[in-house]
Amino acid sequence: MARPLGIRPEAEAEIAEAHDWYEERRKGLGAKFLAEVKKALSAVEESPERFPIIRNGVHRRLLGRFPYSILYLAEQNETVVIACFHGKRNPKRWQSRT
Repeated sequence: MARPLGIRPEAEAEIAEAHDWYEERRKGLGAKFLAEVKKALSAVEESPERFPIIRNGVHRRLLGRFPYSILYLAEQNETVVIACFHGKRNPKRWQSRT
């Protein structure tokens, strides 16, 4: 069941930071990253229960081409994105956001 999608400021900042990093590496790669994020967010919004819970009610939707995950809480009235997180970073950085 589709629910409204909210994105916390920390997650928005992580998306922007990753976009900038990829864009600096190769022009247009940042836009491809954002397209993957948009695709993932659409899937999460459409069917939030579809993706696995990895810890304390936090779901994870992996990005297709990039080593990032969308981490979110599927609450009763809203789906809340808490992080856009690189797979090699220390997970303690997002775990306190739940």
